[in-house]
Amino acid sequence: MKNLIAVIVVLLALLGYSSLFTVQEGERGIVIRFGKVAQDEQGRAIVYEPGLHFKLPLIERIIKLDARIKTLDGQADRFITSEKKDLIVDAFVKWRIEDFAKYYLSTGGGNQRQAEELLMRRINTGLRAEFGARTIRDIVSGERDELMEQALIQASESSNDLGIQVLDVRVKQINLPTEVSAAIYERMRAERNAVAREHRSEGREQAEIIRADVDARVTVMLADAEREARQIRGEGDAEAARIYAEVYNRDPEFFAFIRSLEAYRASFGSGDSVLVLSPDSDFFKYFNQMQVLEN
Repeated sequence: MKNLIAVIVVLLALLGYSSLFTVQEGERGIVIRFGKVAQDEQGRAIVYEPGLHFKLPLIERIIKLDARIKTLDGQADRFITSEKKDLIVDAFVKWRIEDFAKYYLSTGGGNQRQAEELLMRRINTGLRAEFGARTIRDIVSGERDELMEQALIQASESSNDLGIQVLDVRVKQINLPTEVSAAIYERMRAERNAVAREHRSEGREQAEIIRADVDARVTVMLADAEREARQIRGEGDAEAARIYAEVYNRDPEFFAFIRSLEAYRASFGSGDSVLVLSPDSDFFKYFNQMQVLEN
């Protein structure tokens, strides 16, 4: 009898222990009863908030689902614009579970990977429609915010049957395919080289114009300087002639004597000059007179 009571007590303890469960912060628990989501009297799924709760042992089991906001950052995908140009788009999604019962049923028992795959397909469908309605210029020039807003609306509408609330859709990066990027870069490089060649040609043309202008100015300046120099030399020669004439008129004999001395100095100054002249020549007029005075 005592053994039976002990067994009953142990069974009751096990049943009591198995009827208790806890839901952690950031989680929600849904009740599965006989393989189906349990509902309350109003027909709503029973969802437990964080805390300690009771369940019917052996009849009910609790599926705990992550209720926090999650980020879905998938692989970059290829989209086509309205002008039939390919773009490689990298986007991410912020989402959370809104209807836990619907989420559990639509994702194969709350499988998060399956939920994200389904959600990403619908997000890509919405983005594909938005990119397909715009050109590359529209996307790059400022319609990205509008594009993401429309994609968020479409994603929210298409994910209702998954029990998911889409909080945000963001495009991180938009790139051209590698083969297109290479072609564009080559075209840009060719255009820049053409512009550079044009600038260099214009620069050489301007340099020639400036060089010709400077050469013309130098030629004019040299001609003016030469003319002024000749004018000054002419004025100097005229002034010298005037001075010589004035001195000559004052004392012609003394002027002739001075000029003869200068001629003697120029002729005999080097010491090795040879002159073939008659001693009675006028060139030696004052020289002979000086010898007579010395004698």
